[in-house]
Amino acid sequence: MTDYLDDARRILAANDRGGYTVPTDRLYPFQWNWDSAFVAMGFAAYDIPRAYRELERLVEGQWADGMIPHIVFHAPSDTYFPGADVWRTAHTIPTSGITQPPVFGIALKKVHDAATNRGMEDARARSLVLYEAALRWHRWWYAARDPEATGLVALLHPWESGSDNSPAWDIALARVPTTTETIVIRKDIGHVHAAMRPRDEDYHRFIHLVDVYATCEWDPARQWAAAPFKIAEVQTTAILLKSGEALLTLAREFGRTFDAKELEEFNARSRRALLAQWRPPLRRFVSRDLISGADIEAPTQACFCPLLALDLQPAMLDAAMEEMELWSEGLTVLFPSTKPNYPGFEAKRYWRGPVWAIINWLLIDGLRRNHEMEMAEKLRHLTLTSIETNGFAEYFDPLTGEGCGGLGFSWTAAAYIVLSQSRETAETK
Repeated sequence: MTDYLDDARRILAANDRGGYTVPTDRLYPFQWNWDSAFVAMGFAAYDIPRAYRELERLVEGQWADGMIPHIVFHAPSDTYFPGADVWRTAHTIPTSGITQPPVFGIALKKVHDAATNRGMEDARARSLVLYEAALRWHRWWYAARDPEATGLVALLHPWESGSDNSPAWDIALARVPTTTETIVIRKDIGHVHAAMRPRDEDYHRFIHLVDVYATCEWDPARQWAAAPFKIAEVQTTAILLKSGEALLTLAREFGRTFDAKELEEFNARSRRALLAQWRPPLRRFVSRDLISGADIEAPTQACFCPLLALDLQPAMLDAAMEEMELWSEGLTVLFPSTKPNYPGFEAKRYWRGPVWAIINWLLIDGLRRNHEMEMAEKLRHLTLTSIETNGFAEYFDPLTGEGCGGLGFSWTAAAYIVLSQSRETAETK
């Protein structure tokens, strides 16, 4: 176990680019938003100043309106498309124009707690600056991506979900044209086999959306009006709510009474909205297509992520556990990002079936929150074993366990470090 922990730390060191961490060399040569939040939590286990620095470097890319973009282009690289020139944003440090799931608040609280427990003298001051940035981002989410105050925040691009080419987007994305103003250059398939990546047709639709929003000059109101893709999404809302709970705890600790009241209102709104997305016949939560008005019934990992931020009633919880067990039958590694018998399932293609250590991490936290300790431990054990057996890959084939995508991956290393901590605690007991 100690050797694997050393390997995980070496991966984070190898992917360090001066206070920020790239997901993996060449395939993803910049700082990614939710990747860095997971990485910061990994660093918090053994190098708290470096954990703070990861979040501080990410905030360098925050926009004036509060949005934290999904990519910050700190240094140039020609190994990735679309680069800063395609996004055409006006931020001082080049960034993308969209965002990603707000894991930041969850990470900040973990880093702050670790620093406080170690008695770091500058913990409060460093945390407070990051707290202010996180609060501005939460306000942006509720203003820009939920203008009707429903409690469910919307995505205007599949990349904002982090689950880029999930089957959840198939119907909505099919309405997006494949025509682009930008020449599409697939650099990703020069690093990873094309069978593991989104298809060309999907990529053209992704870039069409970038072109649409660049034409809007990245103004949130104009984007909302022009968006041909608009999904009120349960995974992102659950992460936002979980981060909101973390920020609420910090607001109270910092004596920010007004902030605490605002966060309480945000959290209550999203909690009600998430519960309303439960569908008993499906035994899972569903997102909603805001253009068609239809539920998104495609069975993906997002359907269970609300466990992270909700305390489910027994009947609902039992049904969700039965469904998760059903998805798990016959698999080598858990938890699949798409139900294995679903027509859109592909074991090796990016978010259409593979297992992701960071999704397991979120699910484990949700299972523990809801006192499903046996399933949580099973998932944690299989995650660690898969990494030890198949390496620190970007993701894993649920049928064979094979490591797929990029290798030497930062968030997989961070997940191993964090999930190993609970194993050490169990073994000590």
